[in-house]
Amino acid sequence: MVESKEFLKSILDTISKHIVVIDEKGDIQFVNRSWQTFGDENNCQCNTQWEEQNYLAICQSAAQQGDEFGAQALSGISQVINQQLTEYYLEYPCHSNTDKRWFLMRAVPFEHASKRFIVISHINITERKIAEQQVQELARIDGLTQIANRRHFDDFYKQEWSRCARLKHPLSLAMIDLDNFKSLNDNFGHLVGDICLKEVAKRLPDYTRRPGDLCARYGGEEFVLVLGNTQSHQAQKLMTRFMATLNTIQLPELAGYPLTVSIGLATIYPNSSDDAMLLIEMADSALYQAKEAGRNQLVVADNIEPLNIEKCP
Repeated sequence: MVESKEFLKSILDTISKHIVVIDEKGDIQFVNRSWQTFGDENNCQCNTQWEEQNYLAICQSAAQQGDEFGAQALSGISQVINQQLTEYYLEYPCHSNTDKRWFLMRAVPFEHASKRFIVISHINITERKIAEQQVQELARIDGLTQIANRRHFDDFYKQEWSRCARLKHPLSLAMIDLDNFKSLNDNFGHLVGDICLKEVAKRLPDYTRRPGDLCARYGGEEFVLVLGNTQSHQAQKLMTRFMATLNTIQLPELAGYPLTVSIGLATIYPNSSDDAMLLIEMADSALYQAKEAGRNQLVVADNIEPLNIEKCP
């Protein structure tokens, strides 16, 4: 019984690791139940006929769409196949729209009936990565506003651009500037200016609740929102609501002085061949238009015309 294929397959099917076996050409020979279940739950296009797929081709396709981890996996597994490496490890993110997830991939060769195969296992390491992130987070938080700092934004934006490019999802970005901040500081003092920055920052996380979203202090009185897999009209609704929320703030330190912001919003379908700075430049240009139009405005960079300018009452 121990030597039977059914018995050995039953053992592999009880393992929580996702396991796939490929030959030297990259053709999939076997997947265990955990692998199949993960494919079913995540709408993998080829999950019904895994044995008809080529694993290296899947990695190559991901790499061509701008997925750096797909490119690393392709290179590492190929080196194991060519006997340049005895084994290969790779930690990579695999986030869904609702959860953050990380996996550790391990590729190890073996021989059977004079043929070489590669066992590739994927183990969920999300708990460890989240613990590591909590430590790292302390270095990525803006001290005054307690939201992400510019360094965190730069790293996150690059990853989200690549993810949306790979999945062909829209990516929206809002540049937010606190209106008349210099005048506010001059009239009421820098301590009151800091209070205003905190009030704006305190409300931003309400609009960035998904793994593909982030709010950050961009610099000085500027903030930025990254909204992954978000269409322009959806982002406009969020930003209009945010501006309306700010209008309800009555700070005694301001003695009736209104707390308003100008917002430049842009949306794009990222392409791996595009410069990721393009979306930032679009949003920044829209923000400039909002200021020129009189501030307390939302300008959408898709088509900067009067019809796309919304002024909060």
